[in-house]
Amino acid sequence: MFPIRDHNPSGRTPYVTYALMVANIAIFALTYFGYDSPRRLTALYNAYALLPAEITSGYDWKTLLTSTFLHGSWMHLGGNMLFLWIFGDNMEDEMGHFTFLAFYLVSGIGAGLIHVASAPYSLVPLVGASGAIAGVMGGYLLLFPRARVDILLILIVYFRVFSIPAFVMLGVWLGMQFLGGIGSDPQAGGVAYWAHAGGFGVGLVLTIPLWLRRGGPAYWGKTHGQPPHPKVSYSTSRIPRVARKSPRDDHRNNRRDSPWGR
Repeated sequence: MFPIRDHNPSGRTPYVTYALMVANIAIFALTYFGYDSPRRLTALYNAYALLPAEITSGYDWKTLLTSTFLHGSWMHLGGNMLFLWIFGDNMEDEMGHFTFLAFYLVSGIGAGLIHVASAPYSLVPLVGASGAIAGVMGGYLLLFPRARVDILLILIVYFRVFSIPAFVMLGVWLGMQFLGGIGSDPQAGGVAYWAHAGGFGVGLVLTIPLWLRRGGPAYWGKTHGQPPHPKVSYSTSRIPRVARKSPRDDHRNNRRDSPWGR
């Protein structure tokens, strides 16, 4: 299942989100085409990837930040940029450009520290913006739990797009990180599940002050967990259209104060 878009347009141009995407893509292209030998690539990772054992020893703290702009493959980069594109614009819209940038970077640093705590003596380098983007997803869950997210389901030759609430999609994703973290050895490398789960938690906590300023539970009661603007309608595209609910269903949903659905 792949999220492809949300029904939550932003009210301003997300310059920071676009700039982060450009920076990540440009840095990956530079490393992919400019560091064409394993020796040079290893030297790059040793200098800028996060090695938990080094952080535990008290040096190379810069890698908590620099590692969030490195990626291991085109698929790794593409998946991260897709999630940032879907969820980043709305968080930037709510927070403002500079606050969102600080939020993104702090989420990435926090995710890195949690990964270090899970594997303090590991010498396997950690790279990727996943922790920072997980923070964006955590904040999104708090502000827009019932925003609709379109999911592309692929089962061999079966393709279908359907719409689910954000809390379902993000909850399943977070649950997968916990299950993956419990079932794997963080010292052995692979997917940094605890960095993902940790970044998600950091982003959610960092968003609480904004949520409280908006009224906390009263904000949910006013918006019913939906984006605080009219629903978006997409024009015809190559992606199958998502069936819309009837006005009666919308009226029935709007009578509920809980943002978590039926």
